[in-house]
Amino acid sequence: MKFKALFLGLSAAAVVVSANAFAQAPIVIKFSHVVANDTPKGKAADRFKVLAEKATKGRVKVEVYPNSTLYKDKEELEALQLGAVQMLAPSLAKFGPLGVKEFEIFDLPYIFPTKEVLYRVTEGPIGKDLFKKLESKGITGLAYWDNGFKVMSANKPLRTPADFKGMKMRIQSSKVLDVQMRALGANPQVMAFSEVYQALQTGVVDGTENPPSNLYTQKMHEVQKHVTVSNHGYLGYAVIVNKKFWDGLPADIRSALEGAMKESTRYANAIAQQENDSAMEAVKKSGKTEIYVLNDNERAEWRKVLLPVQKDMEGRIGKDLIGAVNKEAAALGIK
Repeated sequence: MKFKALFLGLSAAAVVVSANAFAQAPIVIKFSHVVANDTPKGKAADRFKVLAEKATKGRVKVEVYPNSTLYKDKEELEALQLGAVQMLAPSLAKFGPLGVKEFEIFDLPYIFPTKEVLYRVTEGPIGKDLFKKLESKGITGLAYWDNGFKVMSANKPLRTPADFKGMKMRIQSSKVLDVQMRALGANPQVMAFSEVYQALQTGVVDGTENPPSNLYTQKMHEVQKHVTVSNHGYLGYAVIVNKKFWDGLPADIRSALEGAMKESTRYANAIAQQENDSAMEAVKKSGKTEIYVLNDNERAEWRKVLLPVQKDMEGRIGKDLIGAVNKEAAALGIK
């Protein structure tokens, strides 16, 4: 009887220990993204990990998976919806193919003349309304992270729209970007970000568009002889989570993570321009790529060719939405 009582006592203690250990097990957030650690997005993701774990006193563990180590950009949204990962920061162009075409507003050429206009959109009612449209897809939007304006790259100079004729240009899967490249006379090629370097190296595509930080950290400048600083379009990210996972978190944990995300977002947006400037300087110093900055007349010619894309996309994105974004520029006296 003594042995039986001892056995039962030890078993009960083991159950208590096991339950306590389980209760103390951290909530794991797998945060997957497709760019390098040393990009604005990569650095912001790492910053979020540190801030989130500190804010929750270790009750949350954030595992960051950069450079498509878990999923390529074509796969990651489905993985999030299925709950295989909890957090992503995909480029805003990814939501069009998901069925939320309004997000392609961010792909329109020359829609954001300045960063101030951009932030009025992402931090204001327009940005919040766009996030609401993701909820029916099982996604909760947390923040917009900046990655800057895009440059064009190729193995030939791209100074006028005529220079694009017949060029095979890699794009993200976006109807707007497809129409943009066709307006320039190029042949758009949809391709996963992780495959672009090899495609450029082997001539599968002739060129692409990127913010300088992506161009440099993916070493695309090593296989592209020319870069044109056109600032024709914008590339940003939306930090998103699986809605069911997010809604199921304890309220205090969710609040702490929201605070960490706000701080990470301030950091991401603060370093974006700095990182792009540094990347462009590094490309220049490499001596592998010639950098050309459009002059005023050339920029006016690009705008003349590309601005009609906004009109062409009204039926897809929404005339009122495009008008609302353009009003933000007009409110600042920018045409």
